[in-house]
Amino acid sequence: MSAYDYTLPEHLIAKQPLAERDASRLLVLYRQTGEIVHRSIRDLPDLLAPGDCLVFNNTRVLPARLFGTRAATGGKWEGLYLSSDPQGHWKLIGQTRGYLKTDETVLVRSATGEELSLKLIGREPDGIFVFEPSLSGTAVDLLARFGTLPLPPYFDRQTPEANDWERYQTVFASEPGSVAAPTAGLHFTPELLDACQSRGIARTEVTLHVGLGTFRPVAVENLAEHQMHSEWCELPEEAAGEIEAAQARNGRVVAVGTTSLRTLESAMLHGGLQAWSGETRLFVRPPYSFQIVNALLTNFHLPKSTLLMLVSAFAGADLIREAYCTAIEQRYRFFSYGDAMLIL
Repeated sequence: MSAYDYTLPEHLIAKQPLAERDASRLLVLYRQTGEIVHRSIRDLPDLLAPGDCLVFNNTRVLPARLFGTRAATGGKWEGLYLSSDPQGHWKLIGQTRGYLKTDETVLVRSATGEELSLKLIGREPDGIFVFEPSLSGTAVDLLARFGTLPLPPYFDRQTPEANDWERYQTVFASEPGSVAAPTAGLHFTPELLDACQSRGIARTEVTLHVGLGTFRPVAVENLAEHQMHSEWCELPEEAAGEIEAAQARNGRVVAVGTTSLRTLESAMLHGGLQAWSGETRLFVRPPYSFQIVNALLTNFHLPKSTLLMLVSAFAGADLIREAYCTAIEQRYRFFSYGDAMLIL
């Protein structure tokens, strides 16, 4: 694990977005030579070539954070919605003082005074609770009424500010289902997307709903023992066709974010470059043989995280370590609202 650890000065953690999405800096890392170049995200069209294909994750962040009280004691309770099962039960992680008993109820109120009761009916490994909601309706609809935007803890605020509701979503987010943003996509504006298109760079979309599998920390020394939580993803037929066309013209497949990369690599493990959807537990770490992705746009990731291990597998641990040291020296902004890295 020490190979994936580093010390980051607190002031380099980006806790607020920049005034403009595409004002972020871009560290470009060339894998073949080890060269590092400092550019801007607005330079992306010039750094890619006509015929390349950008693959975006079109997931949308749910208002998945819930604040409530325990009906029996009045004690405060906080939860994070993860997913629903076919019976309509909700899976959450949560925290409260004391032990939450089976059949105990948590009450959540909306801004308009509506009340949602969540009855604890079971537990799963890794601290996941299974609740039965009292109201009918889809989780997307109920969370829109009772939930709030889940922000990373390093933002140092539990309550979203006005600009978080816009800036913690990508401009192309269309499929609700995530509890954290696919952060590499946050840099894109309609103007930057148009500039890529004008350059002859293709664009397509996949979906991976970000959950515990992406952001839960690794708690074991032996990485083979780390169990990834499953996340639902989809490679649509149209995206498979766009990628196949790019390969046919010798264009590069450029994954925008680790979630897009994991979706593509997961699909390749389930029958190759064709339409596929399902749950993935893919843990990309060194050594890993990439089957389809040729380049990766990504943010700077937390120490000892599975995402840092993924980029280390893609570029090599030594190169990533050097790139991160350089980024710290050059005062790049880190994590979700931070700057980006393009690995070519």
